[in-house]
Amino acid sequence: MDPLFSNGVGLAVVLIVVLKVLVTFVFLLVSVLLMIWFERKIISDMQNRIGPNRAGPWGLLQSLADGIKIFFKEDLLPEQADAAVFRLAPYVSTVTAFAAFAVIPVGGSLSIAGHDTFLQLADPPVGVLFLLAMSSIAVYGVMLAGWSSGSKYPLLGSVRASAQMVSYEAAMGLSVVAVVLAAGTLSTHAIVLDQAGRGPGGILPNWNVITLGGVPFLIYLIAATAEINRPPFDLVEAEQELVGGFFTEYSSVRFALFYLAEFMNTITVSAVAVTLFFGGPSGPVYSVLPRTFWPIFWFFLKLLVFLFCYVWLRASVPRFRYDQLMDLGWKRLIPAALFWLLLIAAIQIGRDQGWNPSLVLGIGVLAGLAVMGALALAVRTSRLRADDEAQSLEASR
Repeated sequence: MDPLFSNGVGLAVVLIVVLKVLVTFVFLLVSVLLMIWFERKIISDMQNRIGPNRAGPWGLLQSLADGIKIFFKEDLLPEQADAAVFRLAPYVSTVTAFAAFAVIPVGGSLSIAGHDTFLQLADPPVGVLFLLAMSSIAVYGVMLAGWSSGSKYPLLGSVRASAQMVSYEAAMGLSVVAVVLAAGTLSTHAIVLDQAGRGPGGILPNWNVITLGGVPFLIYLIAATAEINRPPFDLVEAEQELVGGFFTEYSSVRFALFYLAEFMNTITVSAVAVTLFFGGPSGPVYSVLPRTFWPIFWFFLKLLVFLFCYVWLRASVPRFRYDQLMDLGWKRLIPAALFWLLLIAAIQIGRDQGWNPSLVLGIGVLAGLAVMGALALAVRTSRLRADDEAQSLEASR
């Protein structure tokens, strides 16, 4: 529990919470502006282009200039649209992206006006469930945006987006459950504390990406990339097929809100990955600078590495086909995540019961390989049958 509330809730506590809300909100807005600039500059360097270099030093104010321009564009409302839902949908996507970041610890503790508090907007005991709930609610913003537009292309885009987000949310949830199972808590702050110190052999850090074997992290990374519609999984707005996807009919500020939510989600899922798998703000502390500086530094350094990797993926990996995307989610990621979760659970039970860990691991791996082989055989058989039916239908014609 946040020590801020240890002595009850008074006026000072309320003001500190309001200050933390404002700081978090401003931080996310500024981060989105810098992320857009960062992505454009990195991609331009990778593709031997210049990138933005006119508005401000090194083009730093280009994102701000684009935001001001789009703010003064005409706000359109399609004739066949459901006006109330059409106006509400962008806010659903944006608010959920902001709310998910609220439970991310970005540093250690801090004293404000004699009150100790975490550098974290909120630390509920069910923080991980809150993260999953926000990712689920975000689907509604996408679906409602396409449905309320009164146009077939946004509707198709929203159906495709909803199917994609729901499919990959299952795999992402299973990978997150593996972390919860290992840490024994749903609090994001407690999960960070659980990763403090040295890990295997006293040399490597005690990060979950290492102690859980790396598989849950890889599944989370792929699933989160698909859920936030980042390349190579940006099929909900594939220009060659669906014009602009679920927000085709949006303009001005409401279009900017979807754009804001997309980049804010990129920052949020990166921060979640840092928190759950890479120790969050934990790291070595040196006497060169104050102790409160180092956790913040390590958090943002890890976050920057993740954001760079997302930009790198966008610049180098071609877009998937939609059937490939759904096959990867349902036939590979979900079975792999479920198998690894059961394996971790078996190892935890074996440790509590005093079983031989090598024997538990060996049996678990053999059982997993047998199930994966059966699943692969079933998928192959279904494809062969579909091909035979297609050939028979073609021959009958």
